[in-house]
This record gives sequence, structure tokens and C-alpha cells, in this order.
Amino acid sequence: METLVQQQYDRLASIYDQRWQFYITRTLSFLVEWARISPDKTVLDVACGTGELERLLVEQHSEQTITGVDFSEPMLAIARQKLEARPSVTFQQASAAALPGPPSDFDVVICANAFHYFNEPEQVLSEMQRVLRPTGRVVILDWCRDFLVCRFCDWVLSRFDPGHQNCYTEAELHELLTRAGYRIQRSQRHRFGFIWGLMAVEAVPLDKQLNP
Repeated sequence: METLVQQQYDRLASIYDQRWQFYITRTLSFLVEWARISPDKTVLDVACGTGELERLLVEQHSEQTITGVDFSEPMLAIARQKLEARPSVTFQQASAAALPGPPSDFDVVICANAFHYFNEPEQVLSEMQRVLRPTGRVVILDWCRDFLVCRFCDWVLSRFDPGHQNCYTEAELHELLTRAGYRIQRSQRHRFGFIWGLMAVEAVPLDKQLNP
């Protein structure tokens, strides 16, 4: 299933930023403000695509240390070109279910606009927890099935897009995170235009805090 999604984004890479410019700009600008990442924190961006989140973050803090991972090499090629003048930003090809790096390596793990594609969400959350420091946090931004239009999009995509997995309600995402050993810190639903209803959720790894 992951291969299907990878093939889709390999084909879309050259036109991705142009086709989704409005959506990307609105959602990621909101996320940067919502996440409030201080410049001394190390960041892992899971399913980073063409590096737009990295670009927005270093516009705020030019020396922010960020690693972006994605399974699409054509998307990563665009991201590397876009951020080539920023040595504190690096990119690696990797699956969200098998993240690179040693344990406890990052202060913040972000996943924006991609969680609905993961066919092994529990494994992804486990990997995020593995690479987080005890004081770290996960920030997820994704479609929210609490919104009527998103419920319709989820129904359509589940029938016509073989790569699409599941668009969650806010409560369902909270439950997934809790079962995976996280504590929800804060959560917010937000609408972008008529169609897109999203949710932002911040959670911390409970076991690491109890047993650092």
C-alpha cells in the first residue's frame, strides 16, 4: 500500500507545490504558528514532501535544526534544492513506519497532512515515540472527519484512491495516541476555506516522561 502512495507522489512531485499552493500555504502557516517551536529545538518532519514546512520554519529561525523524511525521492530532490542554502536542514528517504536515527534524538516530531495515508498508524506512532526525547512532543496536523465535507472526501477517496487509508475524527486520533502511550497536551479543529477541515493535536510520550 505504501508503494502505491509513493508512486503517486513520485509522479506529482514536479507540480505538487503549484497545484496545492493555496492549501499548503494556509495549513502549514497555521501549523508553524500553532506549534510554537523554539529555535533551540531539533525537529523531525515525517512525510515532509517538498520541504515547505522546513522553509517556513527557517524563515522564522534561520539556524533551526530540522530533518525531513519522505519515501518519495523526487519530492525530496525538490526539498533539497529549495533548502540547499540551509545547512541546518537535511533530508532523508525513509518510511514513516521505520524512521531513521537513534532513539531519543528529537525534541519535536511533526507530521502534517499525511497521517490519513498511513496503513500502520500504530507503528508510525511507535517510531515517533522511539526517536523523541523524554521531554519531546509530537505534533500532528491532518484532515478531520468531524467536518461534513471531510467525511464526504474520506468516503470518496476510500473507494477511488487505493493509497488513502483513513481520515480520523478528533476523538479517534486522540484514542490512537493514547493507546500508543501518549498524553494529549492540546488539540484544535480548524477550517481552511469551504472544503478543508483539519485538526492539530499535540501529545507527549507518557512512558518516557515517567521513565526518562
